[in-house]
Amino acid sequence: MSQAERWQLARMLTELDGPGPAGPTPPDASPDPYLRDPKLGRQRRLVLFISAGCCVILAGWIVVLAATLPHHFNAHHWRALWVNFDVLLLAAFALTAWATWRKRQVLILLLMLTGTMLCCDAWFDVGTSLETSSMWLSIADAVFAELPLAFLAFTGARRLLRATVEAGMPVPAGDQSADGREAAEEQGRGDAPSLRRTPLAGAGLEEAFPGSRVLERAERGRQMTS
Repeated sequence: MSQAERWQLARMLTELDGPGPAGPTPPDASPDPYLRDPKLGRQRRLVLFISAGCCVILAGWIVVLAATLPHHFNAHHWRALWVNFDVLLLAAFALTAWATWRKRQVLILLLMLTGTMLCCDAWFDVGTSLETSSMWLSIADAVFAELPLAFLAFTGARRLLRATVEAGMPVPAGDQSADGREAAEEQGRGDAPSLRRTPLAGAGLEEAFPGSRVLERAERGRQMTS
């Protein structure tokens, strides 16, 4: 009998006998799925590589813009730009109201979208009105309307996401990592789990890739035909 099989047998006996002192975890039974599954490990490295690459490229692009952009520029289609943006913001508010009325899970994404658009609206309103007659009106609009509404949207999305994690995606009991233990302790105390410490549910990063759903449907089709 191999060491892994002996460990599995000991764990089954421990579960039958009840909780006991925690024994040593075998090296090939890591609680981190990204260390156990080579596919998830490759996807995690890919996401980290893309994120780091975007940070490097964006940092260089910011330096280029800061050195080359003019202080003044006559923008074309100014009216169409702002009217179309406000139309999209109106659509975001309408969809958020619909999702709130129908109590749909997509409300989390819509709240994040609406809050982000409100922050962008405040940023460009104030930035493009500096040293003009409408500067103080834009500042007041941002401070008393756009930014408070964005804060409410982000706060609501965060609370809904924590409620979703708490209700449908609990921290696995076998997760013995530091983050998993802290999230499990919070859930045991009745507190909402911390989104920063709660591990990804399901297949983790695999769920974020477009091809994962295609493979899942193909596998489900093969099972139904068999």
